[in-house]
Amino acid sequence: MRIAVTGSIATDHLLTFPGRFGEQLIEGELDKVSLSFLADELDVRRGGVAANIAFGLGALGLRPLLVGAVGRDFAEYGRLLAAHGVDTGSVHVSETRHTARFICTTDADQNQIGTFYAGAMSEARHIALAPVRDRAGGLDLVLVSPNDPEAMLRHTREAAALGVAFSADPSQQLARLGRDEVRLLLRGPRHLFTNAYEAQLVQERTGWTERQVLDRVGTWVITRGADGVRILAAGRPAVDVAAVPADGPVEPTGAGDAFRAGFLAALARADDPVRAARLGAALATTALESVGPQAYTLDGPPLLARIADAYGPEAAADLEPEVKAVRPAESAVGAEPS
Repeated sequence: MRIAVTGSIATDHLLTFPGRFGEQLIEGELDKVSLSFLADELDVRRGGVAANIAFGLGALGLRPLLVGAVGRDFAEYGRLLAAHGVDTGSVHVSETRHTARFICTTDADQNQIGTFYAGAMSEARHIALAPVRDRAGGLDLVLVSPNDPEAMLRHTREAAALGVAFSADPSQQLARLGRDEVRLLLRGPRHLFTNAYEAQLVQERTGWTERQVLDRVGTWVITRGADGVRILAAGRPAVDVAAVPADGPVEPTGAGDAFRAGFLAALARADDPVRAARLGAALATTALESVGPQAYTLDGPPLLARIADAYGPEAAADLEPEVKAVRPAESAVGAEPS
């Protein structure tokens, strides 16, 4: 399955605050917040939604096409992704801007406050999908994930014009998009990915009810953290898929991206959203147990055992072909920057 993953490519600066954000907020004073959090730890990691998803797809043995814009400082990052099975031939390199930066602080309750600097990502609007399709010999799916807003709209329109199926993952950019823009992104995607909060935000932004959204999308996949995943489709009852329990402390950055990678990888073999959600949940929990969205490695037998523990031996046997395709650990992207 030839999947083009469009979206952000960035470097993540992840800080850990030992307290709780809520304890620093004063009721009735939230309209003039001025806060500084003293972080105990800083990790600098490779990230960006599209790159994270492409990384996960590569870890599962696929060869996704990464489509986004970066600065000249991307050279080493690009080589590492390519070594991991990601096709970076459609990545645009800016002559003047740095690769995007995501700065995120996580508190003791795993709440997060983040700021994203677009940098070279603003040039993603100049990337056309037709040359990507032609270079790949065709595309089966385009994922439109958070990116420069104009790029998201362009890639949605172009996928439809080219007759290529697409999936919508607006997530963080819902805060930047207007009503008409969000409605355009939901013009016939095969899948819509959101978390539980974003599911409400989609309805607020579009002015549509849940049913009206479902009339326009194929399958709506809502991730709910430890509460698992809810799968919605018009005319069908909601289906809940439990989360895969984590072993030990977790760091949430990139878990949703890993879920999407697992979900899409499973769809490459069978159009079954429940089995896809199970593989996605297993990959998400694996990512949760590492600091940084691309710090995890996959090993087939333990991953299969994790799926069996969560969903039973039949579910594990059903997903065995996807797990067998996992790239060996020695082929994984190397150590993260310090």
